[in-house]
Amino acid sequence: MDKTSLEKLDASALQLHMESILDSVPDAMVVTDEEGTILAFSRAAEKLFGYLAADMTGQPVARLMTGRDRANHDAYINSYLVTGERQIIGKGRVVIAARSDGTPFPIDLKIGEARIGERHLFTAFIRDLTEQQSAELRMQEMQSELVHFSRLSAVGTMASALAHELNQPLTAVANYLEASRDLIDSPDPDMKEVLREALSEAAVQAVRAGEIVRKLRSYVSRGEVDAHPVSLAPLLADAIALSKISRDRADIPVKAELAKGVDRVLADPIQIQQVVINLIRNAMDALGDKPDGAIQLRAFFADEPGFVAIEVCDNGPGLPAEMKQTVFKPFATTKSQGMGLGLSICQTIVEAHGGTIRVVTPPLGGSCFRFTLRQELDKADQ
Repeated sequence: MDKTSLEKLDASALQLHMESILDSVPDAMVVTDEEGTILAFSRAAEKLFGYLAADMTGQPVARLMTGRDRANHDAYINSYLVTGERQIIGKGRVVIAARSDGTPFPIDLKIGEARIGERHLFTAFIRDLTEQQSAELRMQEMQSELVHFSRLSAVGTMASALAHELNQPLTAVANYLEASRDLIDSPDPDMKEVLREALSEAAVQAVRAGEIVRKLRSYVSRGEVDAHPVSLAPLLADAIALSKISRDRADIPVKAELAKGVDRVLADPIQIQQVVINLIRNAMDALGDKPDGAIQLRAFFADEPGFVAIEVCDNGPGLPAEMKQTVFKPFATTKSQGMGLGLSICQTIVEAHGGTIRVVTPPLGGSCFRFTLRQELDKADQ
């Protein structure tokens, strides 16, 4: 329909056209003004939220939200009207909404803007993610179960092989030491030379056992990394979405920011996603029920040439001073029910990729975990 045709439509025709859109648009659609007051509520929105359009018109849109998302939505709109900085407008975000009975559920929220004179109108397109996230969660659980089973099988095989390899030198050590014990009180001076030889052989076999363990540690620490060029933006976006699945604090905002020019890195995407998910979930746990809790995920060029740094920061209480030295060691944890293996695994994965991971203390408080990955270089730079 061209501009001339639109000008011929009267107000009643436009109203009927708008109503037909609200009745037929497949995704839930909610139109609000700059103050967050609902002006239109589609038929799909009625089914999704359990409210009637007549009851919601004129109500604050915050009624459809819950927890931190309720406060953050108003703050984002106010910030945009003042500064012009877009944080949710024109971008998709996963947030937690609330049905009429108070039940929270995840949605994919996209907001468009229109200006009529001096007024701003915002149109929200909403899609229910409950079934999608449930399917993703189940797939993730199945994948974790398979990985766990394969690890248990590998550990069992390794333990059996290790027991077999260590049995011979340790048995020899025990036999030589038992013989030495029997000889140590012998008055025969010739037995001293036999005792010396027995102890020397015991030492040799002990060194042999230690060498078997060292070789095993070296093999395990090398790991296998299928690193190849991947785009960082979708990898981080998927990690943010997965970190919010089945979490009590999924409404904590996670803001992602990539520096200009940062794009492709050399990585095993599954392993690096696991690192990012672990760091985000740790940040969520650190924030607890803090009402203004927020997490920032940044990617930028590292000081070391050829590397990209990925940083996960929160505005929580920060790490205790004594934990900063041991946080990556196995079984070191600040959680009452934590095993203390997550960050140790993250360190193993990052170092297997040729990068480093460390704790950074922000000047305004909170905590940051920063790790590096190799950047994919252009052929001209190689």
